Amino acid sequence: MIARSVIEVICYVLYDVDRNRIFRNRVRGGNNKTEKAAQERIADLHAMSVLSTYQDNLSQDMNTDRIVMGGILNNPSLTFNDRVRSVDFVLVWEAGKDDATTPEAYEHRRIFEQNLENEGLQLEKEAPEELYGLHFIKIHAPLAVLRDYSEVLKLRMPMKECSKIRKGARTNAILNAAMYMSKFSALKDVHEKTNSLIDKIDECWDNIMSKIRVDPALFPERKHRLTAIYSKDKEYLFDTSAECFWTPSIRSRIVQFILDRKKFSESASDDFAFGITRLISNNTYSAAYPLHDGDLKTPGSMRHLLYTEWASVSKCLKYQPLDYVKDYFGVKIGLYFAWLGFYTHMLIPASVVGLICVIYSAATVYSNKPSEDICNYNSTIKMCPQCDYYCDFWDLKTTCLQSRITYLFDNPTTVFFAIFMSFWAACFLELWKRYSAEMTHRWDLTGFDVYEEHPRPQYLARLAHVKRTQLNVVTGEREPMVPFWRMRLPAALMSFSVVALLILLALATVLGVVLYRMSLLGANFLRQQDNVLITYSPIMFTTATAASINLVFICIFNYIYQFLAEWLTEKELLRTQTEFDDSLTLKIYLLQFVNYYASIFYIAFFKGKFVGRPGDYVRFFGHRQEECSPGGCLLELSIQLAIIMIGKQFINTVVEMMMPYVLKWWNILRTIGRKKRIKSPLQWVKDFKLVDFGNMGLFPEYLEMVLQYGFVTIFVAAFPLAPLFALINNVLEMRLDAKKFLTCYRRPVPQRVSDIGVWYRILDSIGKLSIITNGFIIAFTSEFIPRLVYQFTNGSMDQYVNHTLTDFKISVLGNLTKSTYNETMCSYPGYWHYKDGDDYEHTNWYWHVMGARLAFVVVFENVVALVMIIVRWAIPDMSGELRDRIRREAYVINSFIMEETRARSLARRSPPGEDGDESNWNHLASLSGSDFDLAAHGDHQDIRDLSKHVVTQPPEGAPGPEHV
Repeated sequence: MIARSVIEVICYVLYDVDRNRIFRNRVRGGNNKTEKAAQERIADLHAMSVLSTYQDNLSQDMNTDRIVMGGILNNPSLTFNDRVRSVDFVLVWEAGKDDATTPEAYEHRRIFEQNLENEGLQLEKEAPEELYGLHFIKIHAPLAVLRDYSEVLKLRMPMKECSKIRKGARTNAILNAAMYMSKFSALKDVHEKTNSLIDKIDECWDNIMSKIRVDPALFPERKHRLTAIYSKDKEYLFDTSAECFWTPSIRSRIVQFILDRKKFSESASDDFAFGITRLISNNTYSAAYPLHDGDLKTPGSMRHLLYTEWASVSKCLKYQPLDYVKDYFGVKIGLYFAWLGFYTHMLIPASVVGLICVIYSAATVYSNKPSEDICNYNSTIKMCPQCDYYCDFWDLKTTCLQSRITYLFDNPTTVFFAIFMSFWAACFLELWKRYSAEMTHRWDLTGFDVYEEHPRPQYLARLAHVKRTQLNVVTGEREPMVPFWRMRLPAALMSFSVVALLILLALATVLGVVLYRMSLLGANFLRQQDNVLITYSPIMFTTATAASINLVFICIFNYIYQFLAEWLTEKELLRTQTEFDDSLTLKIYLLQFVNYYASIFYIAFFKGKFVGRPGDYVRFFGHRQEECSPGGCLLELSIQLAIIMIGKQFINTVVEMMMPYVLKWWNILRTIGRKKRIKSPLQWVKDFKLVDFGNMGLFPEYLEMVLQYGFVTIFVAAFPLAPLFALINNVLEMRLDAKKFLTCYRRPVPQRVSDIGVWYRILDSIGKLSIITNGFIIAFTSEFIPRLVYQFTNGSMDQYVNHTLTDFKISVLGNLTKSTYNETMCSYPGYWHYKDGDDYEHTNWYWHVMGARLAFVVVFENVVALVMIIVRWAIPDMSGELRDRIRREAYVINSFIMEETRARSLARRSPPGEDGDESNWNHLASLSGSDFDLAAHGDHQDIRDLSKHVVTQPPEGAPGPEHV
């Protein structure tokens, strides 16, 4: 490392000195031989200067791009009939549909396809007779379209490899010598001799990790290539002659961009007569999709490789080939699997700690004094009835098993685990930001701004009649300005009001279910039924029916709310697809949060807390409130969490795996009928039978994982095994999702995003909420604080159970059932004392415990919040190494752009001797990285304009950009 650093510093110093000297010689005009030697010299030094950053790339010189193109080369149906032009997109319409065969539909298709051809796309139509009236339009994007729209979309494309610096044997000799010194220097020999034991441990660890790492023979490591925003004027910077310069993902993205914006009507009055989405909704077309690059069972394609080596459940313990997933599905899906893999790895320490806490609790359950006192409880006074009419007096000893099970989740390790999970949640988010920064840089998303994203066509159509415009400071283009008072504010208020109303409606539904349970427990018909199960187990019957009603309401609300959420989000006039998706995600998640967590919040913080006392029960609409089960509310909360979390994961997994196959079957059945079959080896026919991915394709996946994250963090104090069950589920979920995307869905159009979007803010909010909920669960739902106060006061836990019970006169009770119990008193949990007559009040001990509970909440939340602040301060969002790497790459890119641009300028420059050229180039060399990018990629024809940094307006009369 020291030798490499010394070489690096020397190379940079020599490089800068020689570069300045060569620049001066070039401007003053030297002989050709001297200039050629100087160019070789600067190339050598430049190659050595970038050696340490790209050492892995230089040591592994392989063409990994050939794997991406392998499917196209091995599958003839991925090209036009000439076997040369690739099929970048496919449109399908069905002659069997009435809506697709109307004169209006034929006219819309004619105009739309004509506009596509006018834009430069090439079409080829297929209508095989054996496909029952299916018509396919294959689309190819030629080079001219790719060049134009790569510039329009501001795509970052790979530059010439290593800046095409490695030319000549002399350069290669220097590189080999430098690599030899970095690998076999004397310093490294000394290091190996003095650290042999550490090296052996590292070697052993590497051997273990090699079993779970990605196989480099199947998935060669991607060479990190320098990229820059594509510009036709600067095309000499890019290696456009490479076979896979415009990958299939880029091609399909460009075609999708055109399809979304082309008009299909010549009517000037219909502002929304554009885009393939509306044509599909009108049944003019049935589908539009890019092609998978091959069959699942035929080797030679990326799809087959991913299916066998990534989507297989047998590979569930191996790392994911994320670079190849990103190349095939795009950045958005690649980031989802990167986040899911990172989250799964982070669950490992949480699962281990939670399992240790449960094992400790199980080992000490028989030494717990309160639970043993309950199991050995002997008293002639029984417990008061838990409900009216049919509940009898009961013996506390019958809750022995429940008290021991409760101890597994209600013991001193609960506090430790709650604090640990709050610390874990903070570390998870901070480390994800750090890991995300690495992936963002690796996938060329550093510096990506949402305002660089083009406006949604629906957004522009709704603002077509708005005359007022504003300048987008990022893109330099004028866009319509949304009127705040007339459009923006009313839409926001309506959206907020409807969302709040639906959330209150969901809460009202939960409240209605609670009232149903209260009323049913006191209903007369339960005591008049012949069914033994209903007569003697009314609580079970009530719980089952209430859960079924709640499930029905959840399903209904999910369907209604998703429809309304999409409609409301469209009314909000959000500029980009990213903003639209984030807003829609937040709305739907709010309702899902209420649906899934409302009953858990009710058990954790409300059930059994405000029931009153015997003789003076607090009634709700005339009904006595529900009390906790004999095992306590924490046991009920743990059972509820376990059932909802584990059951939800199991059901979701089954539904996720079965639903795509059902939709695939229904798609074929709807198209050709039940008695017909489509059998064709053509890839564009096979993909038509698959399910459309859609814009919300990843929403169910993220929603499932984020809801799981809520179970793992918000209520983890009540269920320490939640991280373990989440880990087991996620190990399988990753591979099942991968298999589903490869086998059941059409290939999605790649989308460029910089992060996981609004989901990160939701995760951050859940982490903050978990501090509050876990603090209140420990303080008010569990018995940790009363036990702690009692032990602190008395020095032991002797007679603790008797201390928590109060004897009430049976005469104060009402609505009793017939019983053989002859005593005059019954016990009731709580701190009460007899005042006079039938009046009871809370003892001083109750208020002492209440004060201790509140004090614990304050201390717990402040300690955990302080720990989270320290964690966020200690873990930066980006590592220093990555920050230096980004700066260095920017320096290398800018240096190369300067040299290439100057070399081309000198070929066309004015006669040497003018001072203007040298001063201009000196100014160019003085620019910072970001300023240089703006200058080098601007539309300036004169080098003197490089200092202005202003995006100029197009001249009057010039045609506007057709794509918007």
